[in-house]
Amino acid sequence: MDLNYLLFTRGIDTKTSRVLVMRHTPTEPQLRRRLPRLAAERPDLFNAYQRGQNPAVEKQLMGADYLASFIGRRAGQGLFVGLYKVAGQRRLAFKDLWGLPANRELQKLGMKAGGRSGHRSSALWFDLRLTDVCADWKGKLIISWPPPEIRYARWANKNEFKVKAILEESALDERMPPWDKLVLTWEDLRTLPKSWVSTLSEWRGVYLILDGADGKGYVGSAYGDKGDKKNIYGRWSDYAAKGDGGNKRLRERAPDRFLFSILELVSPTARPEDVIERENTWKDRLHTREFGLNAN
Repeated sequence: MDLNYLLFTRGIDTKTSRVLVMRHTPTEPQLRRRLPRLAAERPDLFNAYQRGQNPAVEKQLMGADYLASFIGRRAGQGLFVGLYKVAGQRRLAFKDLWGLPANRELQKLGMKAGGRSGHRSSALWFDLRLTDVCADWKGKLIISWPPPEIRYARWANKNEFKVKAILEESALDERMPPWDKLVLTWEDLRTLPKSWVSTLSEWRGVYLILDGADGKGYVGSAYGDKGDKKNIYGRWSDYAAKGDGGNKRLRERAPDRFLFSILELVSPTARPEDVIERENTWKDRLHTREFGLNAN
């Protein structure tokens, strides 16, 4: 069984409809790590990533009716994201292309501006519209990708993409690490899976913000309930929005270097004053007042 057959069972005949199959494997390490999360949680940003292509793939997309989009899962494999209708394209100067809000956000997540320029002054920006066809396969359908893997865009009717597996659960849904192994960047906080947000909203305790530039740390605490913004997620989302959370010494630093981790979880019934006391013991032990970023 292969992809062409599966598409045929859903009403897409690759003999009469031009289906371009893409396997996305960003060269930028940070973006490659985050792309599955974007596909699951921020489909608008995932689509923005694939709407701009290099000159050779532009020509292919211009002749396509559909785009079958996959993410490189392992060597020689692709994980299905969605089937997109190619509804047109427009030409944009690179200044305008990289000025689009979605592309600016992707750059913050690791995408390098101009990586697909090919020494051009402009590029095509494709109108790719996600269809409902095969939506139940998202994150579940795994196909084999014929060599060479560097050819990430291929015509469905000219290739055989064997089905390796159809999973019961989506592989795009990341499992959250244990609390004592969780380390997040500032940009990670802006694209957290919904299940992670729910868990972090239930947690209370003492956390550490480390500036990766010089290793200086800031210790804070969260002692509120899920319904307010004083739980761990509430505290961290404030940093995600403002960068400094209103803290004087953090305000003087670039938030894109911050690393967030949890030092200690506390009971949901712990009194706020007890949590603050635990916070102060961590400040003392890590010397974040004398040598770090705590002002008090």
